[in-house]
Amino acid sequence: MNSMNEVLKEVMSIAREFSIKEVTARESIIFVEASRLNAILEILKRKGFSHLSLITGVDRIEDAVFEVFYTLFRWETGETLLVKSSVSRDAPVITTVMHLWPTARFYERDVHEFFGIVFDGNPDLKPLILENWKEMPPMRKDFDPQKYSNDHFPDRHYGAEFLVEGGDDSE
Repeated sequence: MNSMNEVLKEVMSIAREFSIKEVTARESIIFVEASRLNAILEILKRKGFSHLSLITGVDRIEDAVFEVFYTLFRWETGETLLVKSSVSRDAPVITTVMHLWPTARFYERDVHEFFGIVFDGNPDLKPLILENWKEMPPMRKDFDPQKYSNDHFPDRHYGAEFLVEGGDDSE
């Protein structure tokens, strides 16, 4: 079985920009540039990271990028790798990984729906949850939920409802 160091050595051999952060003995985060992402994910899958647990995004509005995270798991060793890459907010396109993990189809749909990131090569980026949504994707930091609520539900009052500490006397 390949050790994590051997795996990362092979990743570093093809990655131009690469960084790693060890979280625990069995969990690491690696950053790779988007142009090398698919090649690196292919290596990781070949080296035993056969389970894609999640794809998600983070809006780094202050840096004008979206980070895309791939959580991979290696059953034989119990190791987890969080592989992250960045795409521009102005042109948020990244290549699909459906050819490696068919379940990526649904994760990519979710990220597309909530962040607006396009997964080139995924033919099925229709909404999973937000049917008939015409607004900016709601997980972008420049989406204004209060404005959306006021525009679409003008007759509703939004305020915090809570119990006074100690609860109701009738309880």
